[in-house]
Amino acid sequence: MSKTYLVTRPEHDTTTHYLSYWNKEMINAAQKKGMKVLDLNREDANRQKFESMITKMSPNLVVLNGHGDDNTVTGHNNQPLVKAGENENLLKSKIVYALSCRSAKNLGPKSIEAGAISYTGFDDDFIFSYEPENISRPLKDETAKLFLEPSNLFVDSLIKCNTVDESRKRTENLLRKNLTKSLGSTTVDASLARFLWWDLKHFVSHGNMDATL
Repeated sequence: MSKTYLVTRPEHDTTTHYLSYWNKEMINAAQKKGMKVLDLNREDANRQKFESMITKMSPNLVVLNGHGDDNTVTGHNNQPLVKAGENENLLKSKIVYALSCRSAKNLGPKSIEAGAISYTGFDDDFIFSYEPENISRPLKDETAKLFLEPSNLFVDSLIKCNTVDESRKRTENLLRKNLTKSLGSTTVDASLARFLWWDLKHFVSHGNMDATL
């Protein structure tokens, strides 16, 4: 039986624009693996559609892209999609990845308490840099790639049936590699290393580390 992958891709500012475009690669990878993809893009990344889709389709993997805080991940125009104390039970029996600031600090553990299989994300701000001249073509942005390729690797690894723990370690290893690259390169800004280190330090997983799709 094929697995189902739900992804939210708001696009209302530069940050969400980048995350949305970089997630297109993972949508393609999932479809090639025969997964059913539920893509809530732009205005469709709203709470009503998110709650309806996750309830009706019961996806195995939920990937949340958007702004966040300790208790929340938002969708289009910063509308809260998942909030601790309100609807984290929607994530029950799901493997969850949130590319957002801070949500793994409290929403992550609360989701596990509510029955989520695993919740991976950042327990502080997620930081990435980009090249202003490439805003219209995010996938050509080599600076953003240092941060967003490791993020994609986590999802890609899950899609290829690796465990949550294996997928997290692969992401951490690529972040370390990119950090070293930024320190030793004459073409990459060395100041990026502190942001890569920050993301590496705050990238965490909760729940069942041996889980697979």
